[in-house]
Amino acid sequence: MRKAGDIMGLPVLILATGKQAGIAKDFLIDRDWKLRGILIEAKGWFAASRYIEWDDIEAIGADAVTIKDEQAVRDLGEETADLVPLLDGSFKLKGLPVVTASGDELGFVEDVYFGTQMDKKILGYELSGGLISDLTEGRRWLPLPEEATIGEDAVIVPVHCDLKDAPSIEEIG
Repeated sequence: MRKAGDIMGLPVLILATGKQAGIAKDFLIDRDWKLRGILIEAKGWFAASRYIEWDDIEAIGADAVTIKDEQAVRDLGEETADLVPLLDGSFKLKGLPVVTASGDELGFVEDVYFGTQMDKKILGYELSGGLISDLTEGRRWLPLPEEATIGEDAVIVPVHCDLKDAPSIEEIG
């Protein structure tokens, strides 16, 4: 299991040339909780934002993300308009409250976890209860429920989602 935040800042290397295509800046997630791509830092002030589709990533290692060739790097366009960035932008997943359908707030999205590169599905969230709660109790892990809605102002999860028995991030390792 990998934490999305650990990938940010890694160089994106082109296997065919050994050239660096950019630095991983953010994840793009669709409304079905699938990883759709990685945003990379633009080169220069007026350069268009670029991304790499998830299927074009060869590997995600501890020290770099690799892609086959330069054709994997694309400009953001209409096909990415409905995707939600994790960390950046006017509408982002990080910081959204996670609220049950019965109105109980479970915490705020701090990060997301995914399995292997081949599995695009998000496995769960890292939730923050705020600075004091994070320091005293630690952040909590919430497995992704069968149905969860990414809304404009909150992530809505089913009533049965409960953090009482949820392990801390340190406990899931």
